[in-house]
Amino acid sequence: MKLFRSTAVVLALTTGLLALPASAEVVQQNNGNGGDPLYSANAPKAYSMIGDLLIARPLLIAATGLGAIAFVVSLPFSAAGGNIGEAGKSLVVEPGKAAFVRCLGCTISGYKKS
Repeated sequence: MKLFRSTAVVLALTTGLLALPASAEVVQQNNGNGGDPLYSANAPKAYSMIGDLLIARPLLIAATGLGAIAFVVSLPFSAAGGNIGEAGKSLVVEPGKAAFVRCLGCTISGYKKS
């Protein structure tokens, strides 16, 4: 019973953290930096960086690992349904991208190549 409860708690926290960017408030475009929206979106506060480092990143890394396990378990069903790519992207790539590619404290995954 402890395994079930701990798994349910981890899944609930992971789901909540993955939903945070969807419910995040839009950053004000002109906050004294000349109106550069890229700078204002990627200039997080110190407390958001600390929270991201201590809470979000470890949970997202765990979600990536659990997603990889779930992907392997669901692989026969995904192959039968013909959606292996979508399953891999949603279970492994998206949490991995949020954990490893996103800047510290940012809510937007990825980076802009110049």
